[in-house]
Amino acid sequence: MAEKLEPVKVQYCAICGLPVEYCEFGPDFEKCKPWLIQNAPDAYPDLVSKGDGKGADEVAEQLKGVSISSGGSSTSRPEEVKRLPGGKVKKKERQEVIIEKVIRNKRKCITTVRGLELFGIKLADASKKLGKKFATGASVVKGPTEKEQIDVQGDISYDIVEFITDTWPDVPESAIFFIEDGRKVPAL
Repeated sequence: MAEKLEPVKVQYCAICGLPVEYCEFGPDFEKCKPWLIQNAPDAYPDLVSKGDGKGADEVAEQLKGVSISSGGSSTSRPEEVKRLPGGKVKKKERQEVIIEKVIRNKRKCITTVRGLELFGIKLADASKKLGKKFATGASVVKGPTEKEQIDVQGDISYDIVEFITDTWPDVPESAIFFIEDGRKVPAL
């Protein structure tokens, strides 16, 4: 009979979330080094021989206080970044409303409005108001990116900007963009 194999126990890095064997390929290997010296010295023996493990606490403390600056003004707002497992970075979505006119069947148009939910507006209420204002059909549908958007029947792309800014004052006119010929154009 064949021997029964035991499952492999994988140790993950507490800093980047990758298996310790792959930390050197991750985004924060310099930050991982002190943790690796303390918790997984057998994975990287060259790190242990260089530092002897004595200065790992000192290095960790120094890394906590280190920040990287671009040399510019310190008042610049950094982009909000969310770290996912495996060291992947997810940026926060910018608050903008995108209006696009899609032509179907030669003369029929559909105006799609994306991004209203980023300003705290309920899409069901917005589609109802748009349908009443422009006396047309409006509905909330899932777009190609699996995010919900409002589809309004008819070409109301230029009238809709004034309606959005009047109805919802939280949405500035500078945050509204049109998609024309595949390019994003400000609505100003």
